[in-house]
Amino acid sequence: MEKKKISIIGVPSDYGQQRRGVDMGPSAMRYAGAIERLEKLGYDVNDEGNVSVHKTKKTKSEEDKLLNLEEVLEVSEQLAEKVDEVIKQGRFPVILGGDHSISIGSIAGIRRHYKNLGVIWFDAHTDINTPETTPSGNIHGMPLAVNLGLGDERLINVAKDAPAVKFENVVIIGARSIDEGEKALIKEKKIKIFTMHEIDRMGMSKVIEETVAYLKARQVDGVHISIDLDALDPIYTPGVGTPVPGGITYRESHLAMEMLEEAKIITSCEFVEVNPILDERNKTADTAVALMGSLMGEKLV
Repeated sequence: MEKKKISIIGVPSDYGQQRRGVDMGPSAMRYAGAIERLEKLGYDVNDEGNVSVHKTKKTKSEEDKLLNLEEVLEVSEQLAEKVDEVIKQGRFPVILGGDHSISIGSIAGIRRHYKNLGVIWFDAHTDINTPETTPSGNIHGMPLAVNLGLGDERLINVAKDAPAVKFENVVIIGARSIDEGEKALIKEKKIKIFTMHEIDRMGMSKVIEETVAYLKARQVDGVHISIDLDALDPIYTPGVGTPVPGGITYRESHLAMEMLEEAKIITSCEFVEVNPILDERNKTADTAVALMGSLMGEKLV
């Protein structure tokens, strides 16, 4: 990855789910040294501050069955505009969440600059539920579906040229907690997925090699990587809202980031679901920042 100008964008939103604390994720990652780590790698880093998030009582719409729909929509629209702005300035966006619903805004803004965007979804969950399949109403379980043009029309249309992403341009890595409706959709749409079963059998090296080859074969003109810290095993990232045992190891996750950096395909990234209230001495934020370093070119030697 060539040296770039980087913009850090914080999104302190917890409206996509029901546990408090994940809105402090951007602060935790900044405290863990995100800016200093990137500057040490030689990047020109500009901290853009946080997208404005108005704190209101969490609500659930009877009609839409979605928690905090209006709040998530407002945050998504603001974030899309901010991401669009920094990319226009020739800067590489590094987005700090916040829960995973922020990806609706992230990808909507990024998509304005690419005709054939690829997405790597690094997550214990597939986040491809719709209002019809969601067991909880939590929008943080729906952002990938929204970016694929499924679900609430207002959320889908945050991307001005919806859908933001094509089904064939997505690769999911690390999944191990998949709802029944999501399983059916993944099979129906033939979405590329490497669950923990494939990672265990093939090894992370082969998974990333196949991911890169797959996206290149689709002639994507940019690749956004969305990293939910619950992709890793909770041993390494205890400060997440929906931990799932049996996840990616610390070294496997670093190898993935290192190989993606070597492939020179990543054009934007986000780190989500860091919850300091649930964390142990900022361990999860520290891990996020370490992975950020590997993704942006940090080497062991």
